[in-house]
Amino acid sequence: MLSVDLSGRLAFTTASSRGIGFGVARVLARAGADVVLLSRNEENLRKAREKIKAESDVEVSYIAADLTKREDLERTVEELGDIGEPDVFFFSTGGPKPGYFMEMGMGDWEEAVDLLLYPAVYLTKALVPAMERRGFGRIVYSTSVAIREPIPNIALSNVVRISMAGLVRTLAKELGPKGITVNGIMPGIIETERMIQLARDRARREGKSVEEALRDYTRPVPLGRLGKPEEIGYLVAFIASDLGSYINGAMIPVDGGRLSSVF
Repeated sequence: MLSVDLSGRLAFTTASSRGIGFGVARVLARAGADVVLLSRNEENLRKAREKIKAESDVEVSYIAADLTKREDLERTVEELGDIGEPDVFFFSTGGPKPGYFMEMGMGDWEEAVDLLLYPAVYLTKALVPAMERRGFGRIVYSTSVAIREPIPNIALSNVVRISMAGLVRTLAKELGPKGITVNGIMPGIIETERMIQLARDRARREGKSVEEALRDYTRPVPLGRLGKPEEIGYLVAFIASDLGSYINGAMIPVDGGRLSSVF
């Protein structure tokens, strides 16, 4: 019987004290991988570690860092070196503030790049050499369905996240010959605090309740519900396993069928 087995692997997951990052780390641990969590809030990290340890017999470490700060990025790489060399790197981050294009100042655009793109590039450059030496690596970036079909009121995310697709395609070609696969996941409407934030902003703008705004978001989803963070984790675990060894350079939606485009 086939199963996803990540025993003996070390997975490094960002933004993993809650939301999608936590859901992914939780699933990877259930599949047998030791995990390293990263988030800004150490108290949230301790709670996340306890939850994962309670249901998985693996090693769980964490690093408290703000990846929008260059000094924290440098420290993250140093602390990670003391823990081990990750076989699996899952990059996720919270979203930039919502709003329309003309509402955003240039400082907002700089902050969006510092949040969504720069840390992914920095950490990837730091982690790839060890993967190359071992001839094995799995890199998965979390983006958004917004890069396929822009979503109203999140101009920063619509634009900046598209660069992640270019990163996936570029690295898949450069690193594939070295035994490293690189893929992207495009989450749809997932049950996270970020989703509640967007619903609150939409409710304020449109004069409705948060519950009504959430129903508006789920209405275009054929499955008729929000996704769970763990449902992103199931795909990451498959890609990270030997079963996903021929998936490379893909941008995969996990959206309950929400996207309307053919490609």
